[in-house]
This record gives sequence, C-alpha cells and structure tokens, in this order.
Amino acid sequence: MKLHYYPETDSLYIELSERPGVETREITTGLLIDFDADGQVVGLDIDAASRHVDLASLETASLPVLKQKIA
Repeated sequence: MKLHYYPETDSLYIELSERPGVETREITTGLLIDFDADGQVVGLDIDAASRHVDLASLETASLPVLKQKIA
C-alpha cells in the first residue's frame, strides 16, 4: 500500500495494488474508488484531503509491516 499526496489538488490517493484501474466510481462527494478489470478495489482518492484527513500524522496499529520506505 502506498499513500500519495498531491498538494496542487489537495488530494490523497491510497494505492492498494499496483494493478491498473479501469473504472472509477464516486462513492460520495470527494471519495472515488478505482477498480481493476476484475472488479477488485485498487485505490481510493480523497479530494480536499486536508479537510478530511490529518495529513500531519500517520499511525498504524497491529499492521504486519514487512518493509518500510520513507520518501
């Protein structure tokens, strides 16, 4: 899983899989879900992210992290 923040659009993309998305559905205003060809969720896009998510903090709980990268 990768988190991508785009300050120019204030959007946060949560990449769940490297598979390409072929369909996007807006679940509610500002929350879009990307699906692959098999209908599996591959990512979430949150518009106006700074109004909905605390971008200054990232916390995990009971996550079996095998690899950590900080860019």
